[in-house]
Amino acid sequence: MAVTDQIIATYRAPGRVMREVLAGERHEARALAYLLAAVIVIHIAQWPGMSRAAFLQPEVPMAQRMMAAFLAVLAAIPLFYGLAALSHLVLRAFGGRGSYFEARVVLFWALLAITPLMLLQGLVSAFVGPGTALTLTGVAVFAVFLMFWATGLKIAEFGKVA
Repeated sequence: MAVTDQIIATYRAPGRVMREVLAGERHEARALAYLLAAVIVIHIAQWPGMSRAAFLQPEVPMAQRMMAAFLAVLAAIPLFYGLAALSHLVLRAFGGRGSYFEARVVLFWALLAITPLMLLQGLVSAFVGPGTALTLTGVAVFAVFLMFWATGLKIAEFGKVA
């Protein structure tokens, strides 16, 4: 199944898709590909909001905003690896039987799966701007991310969805 089809299917049946993702080949290149794809799309999702900000505050050019956002997203990559390792260690203390690799795949897939919502959030930031709508969109994106990540961790560490 194509990755885009799996992303769409994740919104309907996150547990089933996570089992499929975890059943795939066990090599770090696949996990890293999920993370890099997520990081690239998350960066692109910020462009509409940055364009609005550059229009409203022309003293900071768009190219400068884009480079700063790209460097910030790149700087987060090691943090994602650390967060995956920390989640595995915490769940191991509660009886988790997964691996560090599975924890990485679960986190990176959750990030990749929310990219459509991140694109929506970018459009809201561009067309509506700061305010209640953008805040609610951000909360929704974070809630869906937590749901996907928690579902994946339950499957990876405990073999089930509770």
